[in-house]
Amino acid sequence: MNETSAPDQYQPAADPLAPVERIRTRACLEALPAYIAGKPSVDDGRRRFKVSSNESPYAPIPAVVEAATEALATSNRYPDMGVLALREALAARHDVDPQQICVSTGSTAVIADLVRAVVDPGDEVVYPWRSFEAYPIIVGAQGGNSVSVPLTASHEHDLPAMAAAITHRTRLVLLCTPNNPTGTALSHEALADFLRRVPEDVVVAIDEAYREFHEPATVADTTALFREHANVVLLRTFSKLQGLAGLRIGYAIAHPRLARALTAVTIPFGTSAPAQAAALACLRPEVLEELDRRADALRAERDRVQGALAADGWDLPRSQGNFLYFPMAERSGEFAAFAEQRGLVLRGYRDDGVRATIAEQEANDLLIEICRAWREQ
Repeated sequence: MNETSAPDQYQPAADPLAPVERIRTRACLEALPAYIAGKPSVDDGRRRFKVSSNESPYAPIPAVVEAATEALATSNRYPDMGVLALREALAARHDVDPQQICVSTGSTAVIADLVRAVVDPGDEVVYPWRSFEAYPIIVGAQGGNSVSVPLTASHEHDLPAMAAAITHRTRLVLLCTPNNPTGTALSHEALADFLRRVPEDVVVAIDEAYREFHEPATVADTTALFREHANVVLLRTFSKLQGLAGLRIGYAIAHPRLARALTAVTIPFGTSAPAQAAALACLRPEVLEELDRRADALRAERDRVQGALAADGWDLPRSQGNFLYFPMAERSGEFAAFAEQRGLVLRGYRDDGVRATIAEQEANDLLIEICRAWREQ
């Protein structure tokens, strides 16, 4: 038989753009849930507000924009793969060695690095649910098994149940505090008690993407917990308060062995030069002062809105994030549509609830009006 006519010989499709059904993808991808981003607002000529994504209502501080813009001038060159200047500045801020800082393209990417570093196919990852929507996607993409533990009736982490869910196959526990989307937060005492129950070979990641919005007087001292437990890793981001969501940069604070593992699996040159420059500028003293003022203002606005809703009869979880959660159950879609018809785009979570990000005052006032109208209908 002629070699070119062998039955298993590759034959190009007549149409080079036609799908090739022989392409194989990993079986685990079939079961992955899709990440649903915050719905954008529709431009229909009326004033609308998009509060479906947890973004800052403030533009980046001018000094930060200037730093990122200057970095663009040399964007023909690769960025510093080691992100050395930023890692040194963060290490000084957190009083750790620079080698314990691992930077990637947002804290979501750091979580993905973490799962790649410690989870083999079939290993288990324990996390609360509902929580950050990317958790099951990241775990499943690596071939890991998600062990999601339902929140309590008050929409908080059920730490005793999470501790009980840990088995010999568990490699990682994810704790989001303040929790996205419910806004509830873990106290220092609750975290300390939980960590005492976790085996030393199980990594516990404390995801603090919304830490800056927590009341400073009651926020957990996670740095102290990190120093006490070799299996703890802290996750932070520049996407929220700092307003760098569009530049994608976040980091982990990890103990040496895990830090080396994270460095080994992260994408080379992943963190762009403008993102590095902008994040570094965020750590300047005068910029930190302005960020503190913004955090104070956002906390005050969150409390104002939550107080107004409580006065109108709404019983919402006490939020320590830059958002509020409406546990509407099967009426979630109806409530989100009701708000959108009146100019406010919210974030729906199927039949669980709806989240509203604290935004500019006009948007927040509209949220109060919509909630009042909903109860009066």
